[in-house]
Amino acid sequence: MKSAKLLLLAGDFVEDYEIMVPFQALQMVGHTVDAVCPGKKKGESVRTAIHDFEGDQTYTEKRGHNFTLNATFDEIDPAQYDGLVIPGGRAPEYLRLNPKVLEIVRHFDKAQKPMAALCHGPQLLAAAGVLKGRRVNAYPACAPEVELAGGAYVKVEMTDAVVDGKLVTGPAWPAHPKWLARFLEVLEAHLARP
Repeated sequence: MKSAKLLLLAGDFVEDYEIMVPFQALQMVGHTVDAVCPGKKKGESVRTAIHDFEGDQTYTEKRGHNFTLNATFDEIDPAQYDGLVIPGGRAPEYLRLNPKVLEIVRHFDKAQKPMAALCHGPQLLAAAGVLKGRRVNAYPACAPEVELAGGAYVKVEMTDAVVDGKLVTGPAWPAHPKWLARFLEVLEAHLARP
């Protein structure tokens, strides 16, 4: 497969697994992944949160690792990237208030480039107005936002993923194997076009 250049949108209290696993796995298969956060530069870090499912009515949250960014948000040009990755956690909740972040999401949508969003990541897609008429999964508590943004929330097992064109979504980190596999399929098809 041809190598892709991917943009990963991060923020403080992004979910630990949901940033680290795709960041490392996508590089492992030969892609370049630039992880950025508004207001932060290459070499700075974001704090992560660990969300776990321990039998309560909702997930629990614990302090995770520090994740080092490898690119500077203010220096990126979305046109230079082949795809977008949006991990979940608490970061999407406040990142969706940043107009530049929303412009970036809209760029990938308008250019019909592959996008992968997990867990609370679809909050950014909803805020950017790119879900109308699309089949989407997210963490179940985000279903009302998906539907209010005009998307069709598709309920799946916590280990599954949903593909709608070049958009790949999933419920949370237990879906990593299918979510990443589906994203790689979409990305490979996108890169193979003439």
